[in-house]
Amino acid sequence: MTHGQETAIEGIYEVCIGIPDPIVAIQYWEQYGYRIGQVGELSAQAADKLYGVNSSLRSIRLYHQNADHGLIRLMIWQNPTNQGLGLASMKVKGNRWATTLTADALNILNHVEDAKAAGWPIRYTIPYWEVIYNKERKSRPFIDSAVGVREMLLLQPLTRQVLFQRFGYTLPHYGQIDRNAALKTSQFTHIGMIVQDDSKESLKFYEEVLGLLRVRDDVETSYESSPAGRELFDLKPGEKFIVTAFDDPRSSKSDLMAARSGRLYIIRFPDAIALESQFEAAQPGSLGMSLYTYRVRGIEAYSNRLKASPAQNLTDILENEFGEKSFSFIAPDGYFWTLVES
Repeated sequence: MTHGQETAIEGIYEVCIGIPDPIVAIQYWEQYGYRIGQVGELSAQAADKLYGVNSSLRSIRLYHQNADHGLIRLMIWQNPTNQGLGLASMKVKGNRWATTLTADALNILNHVEDAKAAGWPIRYTIPYWEVIYNKERKSRPFIDSAVGVREMLLLQPLTRQVLFQRFGYTLPHYGQIDRNAALKTSQFTHIGMIVQDDSKESLKFYEEVLGLLRVRDDVETSYESSPAGRELFDLKPGEKFIVTAFDDPRSSKSDLMAARSGRLYIIRFPDAIALESQFEAAQPGSLGMSLYTYRVRGIEAYSNRLKASPAQNLTDILENEFGEKSFSFIAPDGYFWTLVES
């Protein structure tokens, strides 16, 4: 699909997090390098039209250095609809999580273990070693450089995070670490969702309707092949999932150095596996990570494109809490999305 000057989409713009207390949340995300940007409000009537939630809303957008994607929108609902995903398994339909690059995974693990010792509700993994690129390459331990990542899971009642640290390689446009932040982290580099669709039909929506670039497809992770994948996604022996990634169109399928953060990872489990559905706990009105947004140019054209697609519950173009043109819909896979005019 080609895009004219009028329409364009970029990487994931915001991860929206329902919260009861903005002070605690702002203090937490400041450790990751985020800072307060815009603040806005919607009446219950306006929030119902845009997000399907009959509750007044106050939102705070958090910025990260000069990033134009991977931002946070804290959503304070007067009447939240539910407690959200909480510490639920990553292996549920409706799951949402956000991933961050760090220069110091062990420092984050130190805080995690202190939090656990203090009795916090928290679920986590150690930072597992994973080789992502050139898996076939045979490197000689202690002789050749180790090229890969350490990645860890961190679940808390209001946030679902994966954190990773790179070793032996860099990607210039994939995550900008704020070295002055306490936890030495970047903006969100990618976000994730869980689906079941052996036909892969629902994947076409992100490429053909939203206009994202499909950069990785049918990358398989099994219980046997990945200790990290096994623990992060509660895999049982013999189970597997398949990853498809969609990027900002300015990225590249072939040039690794052109890869851009703001990536959408869709983790696809086979239909034969019994997966619980938790969509109602991960949509606007819920506490925790409950909505992703994309920023687009030519929002009217996108609205028309969505009307002609299999998307459901498409709203009118309305002003969001920041006074921006915006509309919402439910994608064919069941996930709730909002587009914002750039």
